[in-house]
Amino acid sequence: MIYWRSNLLPLYVCCVVVLALAAPAPAQSPSDALAFEQQGNFAEAARIWQAVVQHNPRDAAAFASLGFDLARQQKYAEAVPAYQKALALNPHLPGIQLDLGLAEFKQGHFQTAIAPLFAALTADPRSDQARTLLGMSYYGAHRFSEAANVLRPASDADPLNLELREILAQSCLSAKQYNCAAHEFKKIVQMNPDSAAAHMLTGEALDGLYKTDDAIAEFETAAKLAPQEPNVHFGLGYLYWEKKRYTDAEREFKAELALDPKHAQALAYLGDISLKNNDLDSAKQFLQQSTSLQKDLRIAYLDLGNVLMQQEHYQEAIAAFKNAEELNPNQPDAPYRLGRIYAKMGNSQLAAQEFAKVKKLHKQKDEAVSLVMPKTQTPASMEAPPKDGK
Repeated sequence: MIYWRSNLLPLYVCCVVVLALAAPAPAQSPSDALAFEQQGNFAEAARIWQAVVQHNPRDAAAFASLGFDLARQQKYAEAVPAYQKALALNPHLPGIQLDLGLAEFKQGHFQTAIAPLFAALTADPRSDQARTLLGMSYYGAHRFSEAANVLRPASDADPLNLELREILAQSCLSAKQYNCAAHEFKKIVQMNPDSAAAHMLTGEALDGLYKTDDAIAEFETAAKLAPQEPNVHFGLGYLYWEKKRYTDAEREFKAELALDPKHAQALAYLGDISLKNNDLDSAKQFLQQSTSLQKDLRIAYLDLGNVLMQQEHYQEAIAAFKNAEELNPNQPDAPYRLGRIYAKMGNSQLAAQEFAKVKKLHKQKDEAVSLVMPKTQTPASMEAPPKDGK
């Protein structure tokens, strides 16, 4: 029996008696529904509660019970309006905000789950379940900073919960709270030292802290532990590329392509290395492959524009640079190269427009490895923690 129902049962019985004097009773009573619940027959219990609320559409507790029995059948979409009706009738009904938030969470409606779960945690700040569900809902809604703030005390209260710590660490990483991420991932590595994924994520956090050499060490460990792990060679290659260790980077990008020949990012960075080595034909081949596989890799369009410009294919180069500029209009390199092409073509007006953009922009640092790594799927631990009896 969930909290609000056991707490309100005496009041509920009194209400049933009063209502029974005012109108004909339904064919079966709330006590019959409770008996079916004890037997685990939630479908029959829900049918009775449906009759009860039809008989008395202002019975908040009955609507809440209907939602409970629908949720026990995993009919969350039907449970939600029952919970909402209960709250509309009695906003102070204990536990219903948590039930409503859980039903939304179970459907993957993370943003919608936040408001009732926040209300549930506000009503009971000691509720570990409300706190965990709220933090995971923030994570699922990509509100990573808020997720980290909520999940940190939950993880501290349950330090051996590896899945919870992983979501906290991922939240910190996605929020660019790299100190928090590095701290949490190091704890995960201590708990599970043979986890290649944990070493990779620790490396991502360390690189965000500009500790690229330490990040490389973590990725090298991950590659030794699990050389077939997706993206381990790409991540390591990117870190080598950041340090201008292009021979090592090329080796790792090719290792990633041996596992996944359609890895667009590995192809893009191989193209960049070929361009740096002035091998225009190889660079063009890699970069065209990359842009055919993925349309949002800025470095691939920028480098492809450079190759085409050197080959005097100006119109194609302009198209590539414009793609790069659209993907990040805050970087000066694409408008600078567009200005040069327009100047070569004798279009001084367009060239001046592009060079004017350059003056307003400042070159940015290479992106952290966490921002270029292919995105992983939602963690399996985003499945809701079971509620008592649910």
